[in-house]
Amino acid sequence: MSSRRKKSSRRPSPAAPPRGYDRQSFLIHGHARTRHWDYSHHVVPPLSSSSTFRLESHERGEAGFCGFADPEKSDFRKPQIFIYERLDEPVRALLEERLAAAEGAEMGACFASGMAAISTALLHRLQAGDEIVAHPTLYGCTYSLLANWAPRFGIKVRYHDLAEDLGRLRLNKRTRAVYCESPANPTLQIVDLAAVAEKVAAVNRGRRPEEEIRFVVDNTFATPACQRPLELGADVVCGSLTKGINGFGTDMGGYIATAKRDESSILVFRKDFGQPLSPTPAWRILNFGLPTLTLRTRRQEETACEIAEWLAAHPKVARVRYPGLPSSPGYEIARRQMRDFHGEFAPGSLLYFEVAGRSVKQAAARADALVDYIARRSYVITLAVSLGQIRTLIERPGGMTHSVLPPEVARTAGIGAGGIRLAFGIEDPRDIRRDLEKALAAV
Repeated sequence: MSSRRKKSSRRPSPAAPPRGYDRQSFLIHGHARTRHWDYSHHVVPPLSSSSTFRLESHERGEAGFCGFADPEKSDFRKPQIFIYERLDEPVRALLEERLAAAEGAEMGACFASGMAAISTALLHRLQAGDEIVAHPTLYGCTYSLLANWAPRFGIKVRYHDLAEDLGRLRLNKRTRAVYCESPANPTLQIVDLAAVAEKVAAVNRGRRPEEEIRFVVDNTFATPACQRPLELGADVVCGSLTKGINGFGTDMGGYIATAKRDESSILVFRKDFGQPLSPTPAWRILNFGLPTLTLRTRRQEETACEIAEWLAAHPKVARVRYPGLPSSPGYEIARRQMRDFHGEFAPGSLLYFEVAGRSVKQAAARADALVDYIARRSYVITLAVSLGQIRTLIERPGGMTHSVLPPEVARTAGIGAGGIRLAFGIEDPRDIRRDLEKALAAV
């Protein structure tokens, strides 16, 4: 085995499954007894409805608050004293424990949205003069965060193609974060995470701890059911709970999974910027989303593979990108790093394709016509943003989720004029193909 495929030396999550039991079972059951809450007589953990918690003494209050006061404390240990919902809360704590186990992390933190998690993962350690190096193919709101807000804080953002030009990546003395999505939104471009992690680790070996670079990966598209970047050498995983992990399109949230060394900084940042996930969505994701994640993902992947092969042969389709399609760029890297909890290839539930056209204008017009046809006449495909749900969703990234990108940035990111993103649900794949067939015939 080559060095770039070796697992990280990171300590395993303290919330690991009982010895000999599968990680998927742990996502359903967790621990029968937990330090977060004594609910051992409940089959389903109860939902907390209190924003503040009674304290038995002022000493307990002081002990609870001290961990949320100083993000630089090296001896920070998250106290299991509930004081106020924005600091810590039992249902969210249970969800964080299981997410940490799913990603193979030492700690997890949940947020009110995916963007709250992403902004925290990138900004909690940074200050004016620091630099973020980002892969250019990004979710539209992440691009907006880096283009519109990072400069206001004096943080420089530099883009570098980590998939096609990793060999020329240079990290300077002010670089503090390297950031990417893989698979990337919306084109499903694959970044070799182990190779990037090696580059970052080589630079970090010559730095003091406070100067180290964090390699941050948005794992929204894959979810831990398909890929665990920490096992490939990444330092931080972040992403949306709203999408595949929730799975039903009912709740919004985000998460970070990483090492204990950054726990204090992350939790104090979340407290001060007011971004915690509230108990009700945490409860639903804990009890419905995580336990069904692998089951939903397997069905979605089967459909994605079938539709990808069919679209790749369709005369009105210019190209298809899907990590499970052998003709798709990055396929071999995806086979190496996109693996389920049992080590099987898990290429995910999303697909990107471009409608063919004799010109950019015609391709764009045909893509618009296709999604409009779907919106008005399809039964099992819904024109809507988001992904990872039990319903199949279609969207036009250039005019919807990525409309914030200037044309030249969209081109650099590989987003074609006729580009369409499909996020598969769990419907019968024959019905999905039937609706796509009619829509393509109409354009």
